[in-house]
Amino acid sequence: MQTTSTRRRTSGAILGASALALTAFFSAPAHAAPDAQDATCGVLAPGASATAQAAVDAACSQIGVWYSWGGGHAATPGASYGFYDGSDPDSLHDGERKGFDCSGLMRYAYYRATGKDLLNGTADDQYHTSQASARFSAGQGTAPLLPGDLMFWGSGHIHHVAMYLGGGQMVEAYESGTHIRVTSARTGGDYAGAVRINGSGTPIPPPANGGTVFETWGTGVRTHRSPSVGSGTVDTFPGPTQVSVQCQQHAETVTAEGYTNDVWARLADGSWMTVIYIKGPAWLPGVPDCGGSSTPPPTGGSKAFQTWGTGVRTHSEPNVNAAVVDYFAQPTTVNVVCQKHAQEVTAEGYTNDAWSKLTDGSWMTNIYIKGPARTGGGWDQQVATPSSQAGPLM
Repeated sequence: MQTTSTRRRTSGAILGASALALTAFFSAPAHAAPDAQDATCGVLAPGASATAQAAVDAACSQIGVWYSWGGGHAATPGASYGFYDGSDPDSLHDGERKGFDCSGLMRYAYYRATGKDLLNGTADDQYHTSQASARFSAGQGTAPLLPGDLMFWGSGHIHHVAMYLGGGQMVEAYESGTHIRVTSARTGGDYAGAVRINGSGTPIPPPANGGTVFETWGTGVRTHRSPSVGSGTVDTFPGPTQVSVQCQQHAETVTAEGYTNDVWARLADGSWMTVIYIKGPAWLPGVPDCGGSSTPPPTGGSKAFQTWGTGVRTHSEPNVNAAVVDYFAQPTTVNVVCQKHAQEVTAEGYTNDAWSKLTDGSWMTNIYIKGPARTGGGWDQQVATPSSQAGPLM
């Protein structure tokens, strides 16, 4: 949502250059949003369907989570790391904030309420959704609205969405630098009206034992007693479903459905499932290593190093604002090809401008690499300086 001429805010599901190009079309509301209020988040009026009430509960469960540009638009609905929007200084750290943008939060809420990804798209997509059972004009205000209805802002192109709670209150992911909050419903400025979602389905149960819920795909998918297709079958999924993943590890290589992958996910019941049949990247984001993965041997003239810290990310360029390539939930081993001086980073009490290039082409600040790379000027003398983007070991 845009609040001044220099602060741009959209639904965030549009990625890359297209996101930056579209920001020029977003209109600003006549009044900036008030600060978050000390209000209860929940169903604040009667009349809403059970699905809408479940969506409200899901959105309210995220109060206090970061707004993050592009957050909530991963393969599976849920909090995810965003990216810099290209204009707003407050968005510079969205790549380090796990959270939601406005449409990502609405997508997640109705996914949790129905078990279906009904609202996968931008705020503009959600405004024009085929899942609408009723629509309300801006002139009608909040009088006809029920908890769970989606409120939209934009003139020509919809750029912001929030969820009505009842009693003149709404919950929203507003802009970078803020957290998901409850605030007074705004019907001035470029308020465009509201939509009631005609959702149906079964609410997704919360993750078991601290796991993370993912959607599966495919038919006749089996889980096993150990991370091997030759081990005993524990369960068979006749069609797509949801699973709660506890951890993942490299194990037996599997080829299926045109994919090859050696990553297995351990589920809440202790069984194992190849990640091939779990929606998302080959290594599931935000899921810890089970501890059984063997460190791949150094390749391409690289040298293996131990990392430290939790929630450490690698980037496409030696810059914390560059796209996130990988996410290390806990300490691991990385293979470093070369290092260079680039963006200065301050983290965990250290300041360092040295970055290491890994064998997958991504970059990692040396702060999180054990040894002299973290201290003493941040440089590891065992790894060469690249003449351009790569270089041999010394």
